Amino acid sequence: MTDTEYLRHAESLLHAVEASCDRINETSDADIDNQRVGGMITLIFANKSQIIINLQKPLHEVWMATKAGGYHYQFNSPSDSIWRCTREGTEFFADLSRHASAQSGERLTFSDQ
Repeated sequence: MTDTEYLRHAESLLHAVEASCDRINETSDADIDNQRVGGMITLIFANKSQIIINLQKPLHEVWMATKAGGYHYQFNSPSDSIWRCTREGTEFFADLSRHASAQSGERLTFSDQ
């Protein structure tokens, strides 16, 4: 994958995270504060816990830091358009939904739509 392709896919992922936060805030009482600075998004929940998502451009990865630990994701392939955990093989948005739900105490669903 070229640097340009990586940035296109990674920016799409970050925009989807922001859009998911907006959707969740509009349709629930979750109140997620999402702050973006460059290639990093910090999600802050009502209980003040955080999830940090940031781009690792030299490695062509996206990293996610949660209370449960840190996770690295690589874009699987253009044909299935999935960011997968390099350790567990799990999908980014499924993991983000799981960790955000655990940290917020509410069932939250993030997606790339």
